[in-house]
Amino acid sequence: QVQLVESGGGLVQAGGSLRLSCAASGRTFSINYMAWYRQAPGEQRDLVAAIGRGDSTYYTDSVKGRFTISRDNAKKMVYLEMNSLKPEDTAVYYCAADPVQISTPSYWGQGTQVTVSS
Repeated sequence: QVQLVESGGGLVQAGGSLRLSCAASGRTFSINYMAWYRQAPGEQRDLVAAIGRGDSTYYTDSVKGRFTISRDNAKKMVYLEMNSLKPEDTAVYYCAADPVQISTPSYWGQGTQVTVSS
């Protein structure tokens, strides 16, 4: 099993920045893909950004140029640097991980709230 714990959410004004962190523990050697998803009220949970063990990255179009995903394998951490935040970025952000793919992750964190005020 793999456990994921997010931190770093909060309230920020539009145009501001936040950095989310995700700490992984357990059988982390099995993890190749890590990602951040988000879910706004009444919406489905959507993939925001993903990173492979070789540091290949994916971003959904709405965050390209504003968000950066990174990982520190030695510290078993993954980060999401969020800049130029917009009210539409408001959501619960979830860290996710999987050994082979990231479209349907096997492991999830509990989520951290990000609220962007206009």
